[in-house]
Amino acid sequence: GDDKKRFNEIKMKLASLSTTFSNNVLDETKAFSVTIEDGSKLEGVPDSAKAMWAQAHINSLKSKDGKEDEEVPEMDANKGPWRITLDMPSYIAVMSHLPDRALREQVYKASIQRASEQSNDKNNVPLLYEILKLKQETAKLLGFDNYAQLSLSSKMAPSVEAVRELSDLIAEKALPAAEKELAEITALAREKGGEEYSTENLDKLMPWDSTFWSERLKESKFNLTEE
Repeated sequence: GDDKKRFNEIKMKLASLSTTFSNNVLDETKAFSVTIEDGSKLEGVPDSAKAMWAQAHINSLKSKDGKEDEEVPEMDANKGPWRITLDMPSYIAVMSHLPDRALREQVYKASIQRASEQSNDKNNVPLLYEILKLKQETAKLLGFDNYAQLSLSSKMAPSVEAVRELSDLIAEKALPAAEKELAEITALAREKGGEEYSTENLDKLMPWDSTFWSERLKESKFNLTEE
């Protein structure tokens, strides 16, 4: 009786926390944007990305000012302005193609800090701790040592240890290849990226560099571009 009642209470509370968590991330995603007016900052960016950002700027004008279509300028992918957001297609295009390193850093940090301790009223960290605590309580109520065991009870993996062993095996096989690619893209950045990527100015590539230079490596090795 009491266990069942508590289980249902936890289930409802977790649903509420999950909704709040998602809404916080969504609100923080929508709150961020950067508008670029200098086309030289977009050198080498694919036309599809420029069109997406230019359209985002037009959409922002319409939603912000409530203007009729005829009062809003036509979208021009080549002239801009271009509006970068944290929506995933926009974010991926920035990380992959935007040559301006400082802008990539700004967008990257804005993305990973969404609904974090950096946010006053949208901080998801306390929610995470509460969710973890309630999931552990749920597992105990159902006779499991932890929530991982409860989760695996309906999956093909036989145990938590088996999952850990598989993860370790994948890491063991994948890490040398990843390290090799990182060395290649670092060398390319040093060669093609100018002074800011020199060993004197940059000890190692940062997270907002790796995707950009990985794309440049793909282009140089396989003559493949997104367009």
